[in-house]
Amino acid sequence: MPIFSSKVKVDSITKGVSQPFEYKFDGSRTFTGWEKPEVPSNFRLGLIVGPSGSGKSLLLKEFGKETDPRWTKGESVASHFRDVDDATNRLTGVGLNSIPTWCSDFQVLSTGEQFRANLARKIGDHAVIDEFTSVVDRNVAKAASCALRRYVDKHDVKGMVLASCHEDIIPWLQPDWYFTTTDGILHDGRLLRRPPITLRIYSCDRSVWRMFKSHHYFSQNLSSSCYSYLATAEFEGAKEEVVGFVAALPMPSGTLRNAWRAHRTVVLPDYQGLGIGPRISDGVAQMMVDSGRRYYSRTSHPRFGGYRNNPEFQSNSEYKWVPSYGNLATRSLKRIRSKGKQDPNGMGDQRMCFSHEYVACWKVPKRAPIKLGK
Repeated sequence: MPIFSSKVKVDSITKGVSQPFEYKFDGSRTFTGWEKPEVPSNFRLGLIVGPSGSGKSLLLKEFGKETDPRWTKGESVASHFRDVDDATNRLTGVGLNSIPTWCSDFQVLSTGEQFRANLARKIGDHAVIDEFTSVVDRNVAKAASCALRRYVDKHDVKGMVLASCHEDIIPWLQPDWYFTTTDGILHDGRLLRRPPITLRIYSCDRSVWRMFKSHHYFSQNLSSSCYSYLATAEFEGAKEEVVGFVAALPMPSGTLRNAWRAHRTVVLPDYQGLGIGPRISDGVAQMMVDSGRRYYSRTSHPRFGGYRNNPEFQSNSEYKWVPSYGNLATRSLKRIRSKGKQDPNGMGDQRMCFSHEYVACWKVPKRAPIKLGK
């Protein structure tokens, strides 16, 4: 094993703190490190895990040097990425799905948001990240780990290595390999089972919207005629926690009979990245279909719309959304404003919209997209 050493000046303070404990110190210390393990040559994501002082950081340096992103005060988080697509892919790729957060100065973000923003900029081939999830709440740690694994696979990232003192992230991260500095053993993490999340949806009073409205990407308004639902999650071995909100509206008279549409869907920031938003939206949609209603959704959120437009995911899911009239159309904000709505986030003159109808997998209609009434 490699031996590392360091030497410091033994001044009066150093002597003063060591003598009461009878610690004989001449200014030098040696550390026994770990040999670099023989990891798979084509791995995407690796993890070094163990308690503080066990040699994680020294071993991590064998894989590369960590970068330290710089944030310019007065510029938005999104402006620090290469272009719009790069910002969108990376920020959603770490579970930072709040558009208002993307448009904020890094300095005003919470600790959890700053962690995810930094992570979004660090992701890349052969990147190394020390103290992964060390400064954030464990729910944020799990959500970010889950989202990162998904991004790494989708974008074919190569040779990324993390170091962390928290073992609870391992099943959520599902690394190709993980090395434990408590025993020096290299493990295969690809077959680990991700802990289940039990989601529940409850009818609720619209006043509950108060705790979610600041996290909605487009509007804080809520229609007085909507049906409101509260979503909770129960992680394995943990208590039930409030995680999200869904609202649905009846379609205007003169369009489709007995048809409803999605109005608001919000997941609290700590739980973004776990795939909860699409699931609770699907759950409410299924409730609507089960009650004999037709259910539609229109969104300009790239993560949400992209999920519903993904044929590979839909083909393997019990939940189905089929494109409806206007899917992937560009919508003029002049039209939106003409209906008395605003553009609070300055999204520009045009917005790409995703439009879908929800159907259960055994009810998928073999027909052309439905044209909504005028």
